[in-house]
Amino acid sequence: MHLDRAQADRVRRRDRRGRGLRGPLAPPELPVSRSRAQVFDDLVLDAVERLERHWARELANVEFLVEDVPRVPRGVTADDGIPFSRLETTGSGQARIIVYRRPVEIRTRDPEEMALLVYDSVVEEVANLLGLEPETVDPET
Repeated sequence: MHLDRAQADRVRRRDRRGRGLRGPLAPPELPVSRSRAQVFDDLVLDAVERLERHWARELANVEFLVEDVPRVPRGVTADDGIPFSRLETTGSGQARIIVYRRPVEIRTRDPEEMALLVYDSVVEEVANLLGLEPETVDPET
């Protein structure tokens, strides 16, 4: 195989001392190597597990999802507010609770505050689904 001059220069700059490409900076089992999206997914799972202790039967047919940002319908402006979560129900008894990662991240300053906002959002949507007040779903909120 023959490389022209530009390709040879690119290869040489990329691997200047022949050591190969660098590996990851941290082992995958350390928390620092987890992405923000993975950390957020864990917060949602923690919130759901906490609620399932008391509401397992009622949440059996509920699907919990995480999306980056909400889809904004035409005619809705930023002045109307950007939701942290949404409840979708179907006629067949299935329900979905969607938590939006970016709006939550933008409005929180630290991990504890983010965990609390995620939990409150999930509690609020579960309360809407069950037709109860959030204080009834989780008296600690």
